[in-house]
Amino acid sequence: MLFEPIPYTFYEPGTTYFWVHFGLIILGFIVALATLIGQWINPAPYGKHERNDVNWGPMIPQRLGHILSDAVPGVLMFSLVFFLYSPNESEKGPINYVFFGLFLIHTIHRGIIHPLTMRYKNPKVALGITLGGGIPNVLYHWLNANHIGVAGYHSTYYYDPRFILGLLVFVLGFIINRQADWKLRSLRHIKGHSTTHFIQGDGSKGYYIPYGGLYEFISCPNYFGELIQWTGWTLATWSLAGFVWTCFSAATFFARSRHNHQWYKDQFQDYPPNRRALIPFIF
Repeated sequence: MLFEPIPYTFYEPGTTYFWVHFGLIILGFIVALATLIGQWINPAPYGKHERNDVNWGPMIPQRLGHILSDAVPGVLMFSLVFFLYSPNESEKGPINYVFFGLFLIHTIHRGIIHPLTMRYKNPKVALGITLGGGIPNVLYHWLNANHIGVAGYHSTYYYDPRFILGLLVFVLGFIINRQADWKLRSLRHIKGHSTTHFIQGDGSKGYYIPYGGLYEFISCPNYFGELIQWTGWTLATWSLAGFVWTCFSAATFFARSRHNHQWYKDQFQDYPPNRRALIPFIF
């Protein structure tokens, strides 16, 4: 049978493990909805939208903040849950390790390589902002590590369209996300470039209008790429854990891109009028 509605074995219904996992899934949907509403009204106060009217706690290095919020739950905790929380290590197959590797490819880039190579406008971030990003990551990364660590995928799933298409979509989104982040990094500390515009700020610390690639169509292709990536993850893993993580990511990306898009339009009088915020030609 090529297509199976649930292509893996999982916790037996009614067990403690079952209720813990799916109880946290429900919590994840609630957090995603609250995030969409909250950030749609007021953007998360970091980066372009940093505010000084609220004390978010002591300041820590920006690079350390990103490592704590992204690498600790996404690399360290994710690995521990994947290897140690499973009730039976022998149930893991190659597909489980493929998913483990894919997730770590993203989180190592996001939580270690990106913060160590990115040129930040502000070298400091409030500890409260770091915790605000890190705590949801703990919830969603635990769920996904728990799922791929426990799920016993059927042997035919190698040939399942969900697995193949999901992997291709994940890789496509990862490439889009990496290229967009590289473009943003390359624009920092650049002056006088013929294809960029510069907001005069604190010395060389300014913002530019990015051009090229998907930046010709949307303001936030980095978010768009990651949204595609996690959509592929959800399809490939065929899991509620992946779906709720994608919903939370979408809640953040739609709200954040909306505010970023409006910020660019407010700051740059000649900002390209045909660009959208997150999805080309649509939003």
